[in-house]
Amino acid sequence: MRDHEIDPDLPWQYRVGLIVLKTDETIEQDFRLFAADPSIALYHSRIESAPNVTPETLRQMEERIPGAAALLPQDTPLSVVGYGCTSASTVLGEVRVAELVRTAHPASAVTNPLSGLKAAASALGIKRLGLVSPYIRSVTDALESEMAESSCPFVEAVVFGEEEERAVARISLNSILAAAIKVAANAAVDAVFASCTNLRAASVIKEAERVTGKPFLCSNQVLAWHMLRLAGIDRPVPELGRLGSLGLAPGNAASHDRDCVA
Repeated sequence: MRDHEIDPDLPWQYRVGLIVLKTDETIEQDFRLFAADPSIALYHSRIESAPNVTPETLRQMEERIPGAAALLPQDTPLSVVGYGCTSASTVLGEVRVAELVRTAHPASAVTNPLSGLKAAASALGIKRLGLVSPYIRSVTDALESEMAESSCPFVEAVVFGEEEERAVARISLNSILAAAIKVAANAAVDAVFASCTNLRAASVIKEAERVTGKPFLCSNQVLAWHMLRLAGIDRPVPELGRLGSLGLAPGNAASHDRDCVA
């Protein structure tokens, strides 16, 4: 047996966890870009999810979140854990998602794309949003209702009407950009939000902002930004578009004693 040394700790300053849907083919690709910093350790866990997205299949994940969270490292404390599903966070509720994740990581901040969107809108001073959604109306309606209650409503929307996750991941970049331009044309829209972690909307951030002149937000972008800021990473992230230069707005700082962080 060869003698060897054991380091007292791992070299990464920031440690964050991400719960990814089994059907998601996009979020990990985006996070490789958004969290491309050697000081960040990004840990992934997968959660069982249905191939079709309806309010009923989204609710099925409630009982699976604790198990997926428990598969993330627990011996090494995580600063923040992100649950990568916009629609399920809306259907289940941000507070409930945080409770479920904290069964395995009680000391970690918890966020999700919906919480990230609310925090991003606050940081950017956005009052009215335009929505690009890949999903069917029954899923999209829940998100629109939630944002209306949070005083940052969607005032224009393009809905693609897809129910199958595999198809969502394959919606073309041109289609996403065209939808963003359409909703941004409404003068009442302060910024555009493209919902769904499986939608490849992050790939059009810069072009959408250039063409529309308005901030462009999407699920993976706002989730990554919120996770980085909650972890204490304040450096600019140009890949996140206009949002990447901003810190958390007052009132959106992490607090482990709160039910949710948004």
